[in-house]
Amino acid sequence: MGSRPLQTYRGSCHCGSIRFEIETDFPELTMCDCSICNKKNALMVKVHESKFKLLQGGEFLTEYQFHTHTAKHYFCKVCGIYPFHRKRVTPDNLGINVFCLEGFQPEGMPVRQAVGAAMP
Repeated sequence: MGSRPLQTYRGSCHCGSIRFEIETDFPELTMCDCSICNKKNALMVKVHESKFKLLQGGEFLTEYQFHTHTAKHYFCKVCGIYPFHRKRVTPDNLGINVFCLEGFQPEGMPVRQAVGAAMP
């Protein structure tokens, strides 16, 4: 865990309308078992909002909330891809879909199973 150096990665949705940048050392990757994460099957890295920068496409983001309406899940209005979400328990952090990052290969990295379905 945390074995990679702190690096800047660029990411985007499928069509490229939304582009962003993160800085992380990949302390861990997570998968969540809540109803939405289970259906979108995303592999995520947690990044503090100070290490996230939306480069373009804010107007193409659409937000989805459910249950407590605390977490904010963002999707591209054009291609439908989920690039990131604002976390429920730690709202100053974002969960980034690592499959949207350019040049990042998650193979061999440990993945923690987050328990979201049992959250009240």
